[in-house]
Amino acid sequence: MSHYIELVKFDSPVNLKIFENDNTLASFPHFHKEVEIIYVKKGCVNIAYQNEMMVLHESEMIIFPSGATHAFLSSPDSVRYVYQFDLAIFDEKLLGVSQLHLIQLFDHAQVDSKNWSDELVQIVSDLLDKLFQTTLVPTISVHYLQLGYLMQLMGIFLEQLPQEATEKKAGHHAELKYKEDLVLLNQIFSYIETHFQEDITLDAISALVGFSPYYFTRFFKKHIGQTFIQFLSDYRLEQARYILSQERLPMVAVAEKSGFSSVKTFHHVFKKSQGISPLQYQKHINDQ
Repeated sequence: MSHYIELVKFDSPVNLKIFENDNTLASFPHFHKEVEIIYVKKGCVNIAYQNEMMVLHESEMIIFPSGATHAFLSSPDSVRYVYQFDLAIFDEKLLGVSQLHLIQLFDHAQVDSKNWSDELVQIVSDLLDKLFQTTLVPTISVHYLQLGYLMQLMGIFLEQLPQEATEKKAGHHAELKYKEDLVLLNQIFSYIETHFQEDITLDAISALVGFSPYYFTRFFKKHIGQTFIQFLSDYRLEQARYILSQERLPMVAVAEKSGFSSVKTFHHVFKKSQGISPLQYQKHINDQ
């Protein structure tokens, strides 16, 4: 399976996955349709999210909305709790709030707990601790407790989660609602992952999934929110940022490893996206 798209396998019929992660190594950039909450229990966790490098300290949290691309950089001596859940848990017919409304709640939210009120931080951390405790001693009541805590969590988010002052663009993948679409898109991303250093044509990627170039273009734009060419460029930029943060290579080698046709093109695209040159970006990362 592609490392870029993650198909979450739930531990519970509640469509919830909870685990402790003390892997201090870097992870490849990825996304999934489930909402994810990271809760740092020890040390500092270094995160790449929305073209920014972020550091979460002990007791801090971050929410990754549905479809948001994120990655973890090397974070020695750290421990984090990870919570992934499907918004379909919250039955819109029963509860009166549409799934789209919940998607937008997180898409436009202040996702970093540094920007939350002290009250919200305390309530959410308490609920996350209770959720994690349900995984330690499974009982007949565990799924009832998990569902109850998730309902409380969503209720408090609906009431108190601060929103961005200016509306952000919708996440590239926020409309991915169905596993069938994710499986098909996984084929596409798997191909990109193994061929991104090559010249990938629209005809080749369309043929991979049995679509005409016209239909493929519409399908991709509908689900991803941008053209295939733009996505491929962004993907290569993700590779470049990852390489720059982890390795010390000549810029020619970085351009080649991340799939750009020339160092000149790489420099132009990178600076247009980041506002600084690749070399300046690498120096900024190393200085942190």
